[in-house]
Amino acid sequence: MKKVLVIGSPGSGKSVFSRRLAEIIGLPVIHLDQHFWRPGWVEPSKDEWDMELRELVERDSWIIDGNYSRTMDFRLEYCDTAIFLDFPRYLCTWRVLKRSLGGSRRRPDLAVGCEERVDLSFLKWTWDYRGRSRPGVLNRLERSAERLSIVTLKNKREVEEFLLSVA
Repeated sequence: MKKVLVIGSPGSGKSVFSRRLAEIIGLPVIHLDQHFWRPGWVEPSKDEWDMELRELVERDSWIIDGNYSRTMDFRLEYCDTAIFLDFPRYLCTWRVLKRSLGGSRRRPDLAVGCEERVDLSFLKWTWDYRGRSRPGVLNRLERSAERLSIVTLKNKREVEEFLLSVA
């Protein structure tokens, strides 16, 4: 594992998993949210983002966490391993709600000038991930299966077993 893509629903634990995996295998972590968002949750232009993303994926090694479906195929071309955190939607939605109620603790995977924000729209987005986004993710992974090592983890036990096996 030299270039690892970690994907999954909001609240699936992508950032925490990525940091834990990095501690074990010694690769740098790139949280896409830190690079995509500008202060105040301002989006970059598509050209600006594509150029920045190209610079990130062309690095020698990395663990990248984040979805960003428009550029997922591009990132899949560069990675050697894709890890899909395919957790139940009730758990992901609960985690998103819980972290939003967590007070002022700033998440280290958020961009500077972007504070945690959760509203009903984001909770619905998280809840609907399995029906809306998951089929496309599975399709992309299936198309890449001959070239990549693909790991699907469906619960905390599987995450712990995987991390132990890597260690």
